[in-house]
Amino acid sequence: MPEDPFFVPEEASAAEAIAAIGDELAVFDDWMERYHHIIDLGRTLPPFPAAWQDDAHRVQGCQSKVWLAAVMRAGRLYFAGASDAAIVAGLVALLLRVYSGRTPEEILATNADFLTAWGLIGALSTNRGNGVAAMARRISDLAKAASQQKAVP
Repeated sequence: MPEDPFFVPEEASAAEAIAAIGDELAVFDDWMERYHHIIDLGRTLPPFPAAWQDDAHRVQGCQSKVWLAAVMRAGRLYFAGASDAAIVAGLVALLLRVYSGRTPEEILATNADFLTAWGLIGALSTNRGNGVAAMARRISDLAKAASQQKAVP
């Protein structure tokens, strides 16, 4: 049986995940060390099905190829994600750790400004920063659709 591609975070809430990731990133002295940590996080993502690496799951606005999928389970929205670039896969992992496994309402109430507070947006290239923002928007759009009880794309 193939592994479930949807990410299940360890933290009980988005706020706890944001705090934990912030603490992890603060351990490192410079951004190169943080980048390596983020790349390592990307390697922990569950395998993303090749059949989902299509335009329907593709996040527009990212320089690299990024795919996201969502499923509603017991009132919570779970995300699966992947990228063709190691650092971007790590950024996907960060976002999924914050947003996956939460209710649509919690997702919508959790602004992605933590990315700026961590210094991440400022440390990334403009294109990568725009890509992270596009991923956060896609997650928000999927949560809005789920909260309105529409089919999750």
